[in-house]
Amino acid sequence: MKQYKTGYTTGVFDLFHVGHLNVLKRAKERCDYLIVGVSTDELVEEYKKKRPVIPYEERIEIVEGIKYVDLVVSQITRDKFAAWEKLDFDAMFVGDDWKGNSLFNELESQFDQVGVDIVYFPYTKGVSSTLVKEKIKV
Repeated sequence: MKQYKTGYTTGVFDLFHVGHLNVLKRAKERCDYLIVGVSTDELVEEYKKKRPVIPYEERIEIVEGIKYVDLVVSQITRDKFAAWEKLDFDAMFVGDDWKGNSLFNELESQFDQVGVDIVYFPYTKGVSSTLVKEKIKV
């Protein structure tokens, strides 16, 4: 039996790479049912001030095709507590590059009150969508 019944993670998943796969695989190793939120193009533009290379609908299809993923949902807001209210997960999985971030410090306090764990996975070094974009430019 796995540590959690239902897990949740989110991302843009633009230019899907092994770092994305590692998070999904590690998350599924810890939970029976994995829900993945994929950020809409509008949400990404709002907080990153740039549009993803791969359109939202295609990013959804890519993530749905990963064997570790049980359900894909739209992430239309960065409010993870609102996502929990809707999806009722036991744990949220995220890269450790977010640990100590004010958004996640506040979220840890909120989740503590309702018994949800935040599990931080080691960031896959040397790979990111930004690095992939930089390599393409060369």
